[in-house]
Formats: sequence, structure tokens, C-alpha cells
Amino acid sequence: MFDISKLAVNETTDIHLRGADDEPLVAENGKPMTITVNGPGTKAFAKAQSARNKATIERFQRKGKNKADTTLEETAEFLAAVTVSFNNFQYLELEGYEQFKACYLDTKIGFIAEQVNKELGDWSNFTKGSTKS
Repeated sequence: MFDISKLAVNETTDIHLRGADDEPLVAENGKPMTITVNGPGTKAFAKAQSARNKATIERFQRKGKNKADTTLEETAEFLAAVTVSFNNFQYLELEGYEQFKACYLDTKIGFIAEQVNKELGDWSNFTKGSTKS
């Protein structure tokens, strides 16, 4: 009988970033700019998802409107919570969670948050040997 646990996915993956023009982003040293993220099978992801769901429920209980800035903030917090590292680039002079969140909140480079959010929803990005480019 087949042991289904052999289908377990990786805990993290590297998402290769593309610019607004859909061209791969490459650092000055020639290496690809990537973001390492925790996958949907991890405790970090589950915790971040739970926090996002709780914020959404609280907003609706307050009869709050789904304002774009509120949604942007919640998405940035979620993405920052599941981000492990920025590779071959930085955002401002910040570090860790604060750097990640600020970057994801920056609407002038909103294509980055959009890419990360999209790739997080695809379990195949976390299969063995997978790096998303």
C-alpha cells in the first residue's frame, strides 16, 4: 500500500520575483531576487492565516466597510508573517518583519506583494525540487 505521507510538501520555497514588466528581477551581483516563504503546510502559515481570518471577522462584526487600505494592511501583515527572507535585495534600512511588511505595503511596488500572495496559494510551488520563477 502507498504511504501518502510521501506526498508531503516542502515547508518553504523561493519565489523568483518579476518586475512590473514581467521580466525577472536580478540583483547587481547577477543573482535572482527571490523571497523565501513558509508554505501552507507550516505552523507559521496556519498562524498567519488564523490572524488574517480573525481580523476579517472583527472588521465585519464592527460593520466596517472593506476599505482598500484595510485589506492592503491585512494582506501585508499576512505576507510579512509567512516571509522568511528577502534574498539578494532589501527594502529601505529595515529588517525582518518590519522590512517585509513595509515592502508589501508599498503600492508603487505592489506587483511584489501580488506575486507572493498568488504563489502562496499554489501548493505545487512547495513540491520537492520546486522553486517558483
